[in-house]
Amino acid sequence: MPNGIIPTRAIACCAVAAFAILAMTGGSGAQSSSAVRPPLPALEGAMPSLPHGAGHEPAAFAGMLAGHNRARRAVGVPDLQWSDRLSEIAQGWAQHLGGENCAMRHSGVGGLGENLAWAGGQHLSPAAVVSMWVDERRAFNPANGACAPGSVCGHYTQVVWRDTKFVGCGMVSCGNSEIWVCNYSPPGNSVGDRPYPVAPTR
Repeated sequence: MPNGIIPTRAIACCAVAAFAILAMTGGSGAQSSSAVRPPLPALEGAMPSLPHGAGHEPAAFAGMLAGHNRARRAVGVPDLQWSDRLSEIAQGWAQHLGGENCAMRHSGVGGLGENLAWAGGQHLSPAAVVSMWVDERRAFNPANGACAPGSVCGHYTQVVWRDTKFVGCGMVSCGNSEIWVCNYSPPGNSVGDRPYPVAPTR
């Protein structure tokens, strides 16, 4: 790379039922793609037993919970609570991906929602990670509960899913890149359902 410049880019990934959705942003343009993939094998023994119980957001993740809850309040759904157990699971998977040079791959843990974010050549703050996901609201149509054709919005809908109560996150760096993982319970993005109720228009 000339002049030692490291290109910067960020990717967000979210599982929606059996759908793996990738959203890529970087430079002057953005790309997104989606594909139907079978769930990955679950992490043995990783499924937490409910209730998770509220925990305390670590200083390294300050702003993550607030970012989620701002988006949720904007659509009238209850705040999330931080779960130390979900954070433990998310950190475990992030460290596993760190051993794969921060590959973007879902854990496949049953019964949990999961959002991923990847950055190269830059460091994302927790608030920036949430913003990547919440920015997808522009592609979401509350009237029909669907994403705009050719767009990605599954990260956003998981963030604001009305029945989700807990979130916990992890992160690991791999040289000039990093991978972020957030797990949610109960999971969102149920096929045929909407993230939050919308009052009928008159």
